[in-house]
Amino acid sequence: MRSLVETAPPPPCPAPFNLAAHVLAQAAVTPDRIALQLVRPDGAERWSFGRLEAAVRGVGAGLLARGLVPGDRVLMRLANSVEFPVLFLGAVAAGLVPVPTSAQLTAPEVAALAEGLAPALIVAGPGVAVPADPPCPVLDLEALRAMYDGPPCAWAMGSPERLGYIVFTSGTSGRPRAVLHAHRAVWARRMMWEGWYGLTPADRLMHAGALNWTYTLGTGLLDPWACGATALVPAPGVEPAQLPLLMRRFDVSIFAAAPGVYRQMLRSGAKLALPRLRHGLSAGEKLAEPVRAAWEAATGTAVHEAFGMSECSTFLSGAPGRPAPAGSSGHAQPGRRLALIGADGAPVPRGQPGVIAVHRSDPGLFLGYLGAEAETRARFAGDWFLTGDIGVMAEDGAIAYLGRDDDMMNAGGVRVSPLEVEAVLNAHPDIAESAVCEVTVKPGVTVIAAGYVAAAPLAEAALEAWAGARLARYKQPRLWRHLPALPRGANNKLLRRALRRGIEAGLGVTGAA
Repeated sequence: MRSLVETAPPPPCPAPFNLAAHVLAQAAVTPDRIALQLVRPDGAERWSFGRLEAAVRGVGAGLLARGLVPGDRVLMRLANSVEFPVLFLGAVAAGLVPVPTSAQLTAPEVAALAEGLAPALIVAGPGVAVPADPPCPVLDLEALRAMYDGPPCAWAMGSPERLGYIVFTSGTSGRPRAVLHAHRAVWARRMMWEGWYGLTPADRLMHAGALNWTYTLGTGLLDPWACGATALVPAPGVEPAQLPLLMRRFDVSIFAAAPGVYRQMLRSGAKLALPRLRHGLSAGEKLAEPVRAAWEAATGTAVHEAFGMSECSTFLSGAPGRPAPAGSSGHAQPGRRLALIGADGAPVPRGQPGVIAVHRSDPGLFLGYLGAEAETRARFAGDWFLTGDIGVMAEDGAIAYLGRDDDMMNAGGVRVSPLEVEAVLNAHPDIAESAVCEVTVKPGVTVIAAGYVAAAPLAEAALEAWAGARLARYKQPRLWRHLPALPRGANNKLLRRALRRGIEAGLGVTGAA
């Protein structure tokens, strides 16, 4: 049997359509229902669906009054604040194209993005970098907030296939790529409601990420609002150790976070009394099995993991109604068509590794990369979009994620998943977390190296014995480096290339790829 899963397609996206109108439709039904709570130990800031819709449509009208026209791009340079989703949806409501970016980017980095983007407006919060020589007007937060109470814009309805928003993703070359998404992308996210979240209108979903992270924007805000549920987000300054208290106080039923947040919440080793919590959600990077087990022991609830990417959001996951089998990332969400593609461009037999691929008919799949038609075409093999991630499909259709194609290590001609090695190292009682990569020790010679975080350096003989008892010889690290912390990006994602460069620099190796 081939590694191919074809589920029944989802209902077609309505037309005409507007992403923001769809997300905020609940405002016409129950305008006083709470849509958003920014929570902190001493209370919460509350936004009803009615207030949220009014602010969004006021911003849409205000942007048009400044001379912007549908299709213009709005570069978002905002910190972790409610203005982020209001501006995003306000731009979409008016037919403009919002472009969210990380607040941690430097001025030169933003200038490079803006050069290819050609924005008509930049909206920037205090202390957030903008280009030294902005290519367009820059609007501050005071002017943005002044639009909230203005007259509402009409919903800019149109084809669900038209461009709705742009996000940037890291390319394998290290150059950010602008990913173009259609309005229909938010309709496609409904496949996650059953296939990952188990989301209902009665839920109170807390996302522990910042409001200006696209994972929070989609999973933490847009999806609960479209479903009619309440979204909760910790206010700026809330520490992970405070989250259990807030979850209990505000009756959180679903909790979403990146794996790093789960690790930090579990540091005390104490039981977490969360009587209303039904389950947790994890995405962004692979959740280590020891962390999953510790969460289940501390809370009595499961964590359902999802796998996806900027070009299609998540499409593979475990769910309350269909938990992922042990060792796998789960099944294709209802409505998805997935395959594992081999070198010949066809699905590989089940049980053999292949590139995880999404069918081009998926309504959540991107429109392409901005100004990079050739690069867009190169990501497809026939009708399949190649994610660049390697997996293996079991007979029941569950897919085990083996790692990025460009993260996979080569040990004596045998491909080794870094996740497999890291799972063994992370189980060591003295290792807080670890990461492995393939490093060049001299021209033409590479080995597997491990960076680990521990209270003190560990004896290499003991580490080798631990790995030797649990891994085949070719999978065992040959180099060990004690680190104060693993290199991570703005969204807490592991930066393997930075780890490799650091280790190679310590070896005196230069010019390695």
